Amino acid sequence: MKNVILSALLVLTFAFTANASQKSGCTLAQNGQIEVTWTGYKTPKKVGVGGAFDKVTYAPVASSGSDFRSILVGSSVVIDASSVNSKHEDRDAKLAQFFFGLMSDKNINAKILDIKADKRVKNAPRTGTLSVLIEMNGVKRATPMTYTFSDGIFEAKGSIDLLDFSASKALAGINEACFDLHEGKTWSDVGIGFKTKIEATLCKVKTIK
Repeated sequence: MKNVILSALLVLTFAFTANASQKSGCTLAQNGQIEVTWTGYKTPKKVGVGGAFDKVTYAPVASSGSDFRSILVGSSVVIDASSVNSKHEDRDAKLAQFFFGLMSDKNINAKILDIKADKRVKNAPRTGTLSVLIEMNGVKRATPMTYTFSDGIFEAKGSIDLLDFSASKALAGINEACFDLHEGKTWSDVGIGFKTKIEATLCKVKTIK
């Protein structure tokens, strides 16, 4: 009788452990650094000019976890604004001197505050929203962004208004330095984005958040 009870307990323990393992077996791992991008706009026709930053220090809250929240919320970056790179040497020099050089701090700081997933759509990339705290020119603003996750790439996009960061002086500076090229118009709204690689292991599509 004791052997029967012991066997039953072992079976139940194994079953419980297996179920727990299935629920917590999903692992998301961040691989490499984050690429931070931007898009500025010039001329009355609002022509976009894109670029990135070469010096970005990323501090992930965790290198791996069971969902996006556990590895992204709390993660932060420090961006050296002088490393702006639009693949145009003369433009980058002007941005560094007449735009970022007129701000109170050479660094831009950002931290992910929250993440929310959209309802899952079958055979479509995973999507959702982020709240990101951005600190620039001594001003902090919580900024909404949308994200997609597909083929191991997590990418987020959003927009800021430079005037929300008390950057009218910097905006006027770059507009004056590039007056002819910008046809007298440099827009205050700027597209922002970042992307990073996230490897999913033992994850069922429906359980990733």
